[in-house]
Amino acid sequence: MKNDRAAAASAEREETDWEQIRILYGILARIAPNPMVTVNRGVAVAMTKGPRAGLDLLAGLDVDRRVAGDHRLLAVRAHLLELSGDVAAAHAAYLDAARRTTSLPEQRHLRKRAARLGAAR
Repeated sequence: MKNDRAAAASAEREETDWEQIRILYGILARIAPNPMVTVNRGVAVAMTKGPRAGLDLLAGLDVDRRVAGDHRLLAVRAHLLELSGDVAAAHAAYLDAARRTTSLPEQRHLRKRAARLGAAR
């Protein structure tokens, strides 16, 4: 069952037109710039240009009061760090994101992701 879900997620990711999504988020960033557009654009950039490119785009958000320390930014950063192979930093970012959300399901999900990485270290 677990392998079936992983295979389905992988197939879904491959079928997603990330290049088109990246282009559209680039347009949206010019029309209506805001930090959450940048977070989402960072995901699309990571999927098309690599996780480091996405992380570079997110780096500027650390000083934006509207989103600095937000669990969603931290969770995306954690995921991109994981994709880049920086397991220790991803583990810490998942835990930080879990601490900053008030949603119990999100906390569980983020802690589970962190625990999976902690076991891999």
